[in-house]
Amino acid sequence: MHDFLSKLQRLLADFRRRRVFRVAAVYAVVAFVLLEVMDALFPALLLPDWADTLVAVLLIVGFPVAVILAWAYDITPEGVKRTPAESEAVPTLDKADSSPNDARARTAAESIAVLPFVNLSGEPESEYLSDGITEELINALNQIEGLRVASRGTCFRFKGKTADAREVGAELGVDAILEGSVRKSGDRLRINVQLANAGDGFDIWSGSYDRQLTDIFELQDEISRSILDALCCELPGGEGAALIEAPTADVTAYEYYLRGRQFFHERRKKSLRFAREMFEKAIEIDPDYALAHAGVADSCSLLAHWYQDAREEANIGLADRASQRAIELAPDLGQAHASRGFALYLMGRIEEAQSEFETAIRLDPKQFDARYFQARACYEQGDMERAARMFEEAAAAREDHEARYFAAQTYTALGNAEEAEAAYRRALPVIERHLELNPDDARAWTMGAVTHSRLSNRELGLEFAERAEEVDPEDAAVCYNVACLYALEGEADRAIACLEKASRAGFAHPEWIRQDPDLDSLRDDPRLSALLEGD
Repeated sequence: MHDFLSKLQRLLADFRRRRVFRVAAVYAVVAFVLLEVMDALFPALLLPDWADTLVAVLLIVGFPVAVILAWAYDITPEGVKRTPAESEAVPTLDKADSSPNDARARTAAESIAVLPFVNLSGEPESEYLSDGITEELINALNQIEGLRVASRGTCFRFKGKTADAREVGAELGVDAILEGSVRKSGDRLRINVQLANAGDGFDIWSGSYDRQLTDIFELQDEISRSILDALCCELPGGEGAALIEAPTADVTAYEYYLRGRQFFHERRKKSLRFAREMFEKAIEIDPDYALAHAGVADSCSLLAHWYQDAREEANIGLADRASQRAIELAPDLGQAHASRGFALYLMGRIEEAQSEFETAIRLDPKQFDARYFQARACYEQGDMERAARMFEEAAAAREDHEARYFAAQTYTALGNAEEAEAAYRRALPVIERHLELNPDDARAWTMGAVTHSRLSNRELGLEFAERAEEVDPEDAAVCYNVACLYALEGEADRAIACLEKASRAGFAHPEWIRQDPDLDSLRDDPRLSALLEGD
């Protein structure tokens, strides 16, 4: 059965590559229109009754002819040419050369979006693998100088949706679209990929890769190289350099790491705990897995940062140890230094944290986390000019709803109303796209609530706040952000009630509260002063 499905999938992919489906659809539409015209026109022309039958028969006979011609030939700018066979056009890793060497397949592109790969394994829990491979390819292509890569959050809102390459390209403003599928069967892994021109929807290149799961790192690197070759991009470091290097020698540890990343991206208390567990399992298998140690540190840091209740007190210490270990194992890994900086920031060692953030950015110029958390540290210290700059740099490194939102809030704190409004308008669509993919992200609903309020959309602001409270009414950060919304809308009693609830739930950021412009309407309220004194 597996062989049959694989052959069927390969045949369908070849039909797509040769544009057979597209020709068949166009033929059917044209034939339908012609028959409708014929039905109205032939009687007026006094043609015999057999004339319409003849046209219908000719259209039926012509259909397989059109399909055969579509299979055999392509219409190119150079004229009609024979469609290359799969062995000529579709690379596989079972061959010595898997790069698209045919010059006709190559095209210059300055931007690309990698859509979430489809999980064909038949097991929903295998989503971590297809999502992880998608993220790895995004990260690999992001290393290429001059190639603009759509962010993970932007691309993943198309997950589970059928979208035309031209429509996606127009919406995201990119030149090329990469789609694919992943099938895991035992210790075998099959990945199919198609790279399409976003302008006309035609395939630039496609590939089918069938390997052992243990070869996953070489496979991802091979796919990345083939994409760059098809897009006429130069490989950084020369032909011998690897875009994706094996972070661990154990593929099982890697699978646990990918599961951890899947939970980590959900950014909820429960999911962050699961992420930490998955990263710890990866470390049990491979104690020298630097990225897994960084993952433990980041999970613990976020738990300690957002949910400072008694159960999470040990997280800062664990983040401290895990981030130190990550740097010991991989001193040149930008993510390790970003994780270390975040842990140091939570421990109040701000100067050391800033140094680590700067090291992370030097090692990885497109590092998001280092810029984002450096911006938060600057904000809490009252260095608003630098905070605004770092939030903007973080948003440029990755289209992130939180970075966009806090950039706008920082401009508000600076008293720059015009720039703040423009920043909130930039943030709103990013927040809404994030919520499409993560409808249970209560924090994002609160950010949308405040953004709508700042843009004078009171009713929508209140609706977003209510939705946040429905999703997670006991979350400390959610209670705090809803309080901000009520403060903006002049609901002082409700705002104070939410702040008190946030404090009871473990929210303990007095410096942030003192700097937050959303709470300015409460500055003279003795209840706010009492809360700050209690912290």
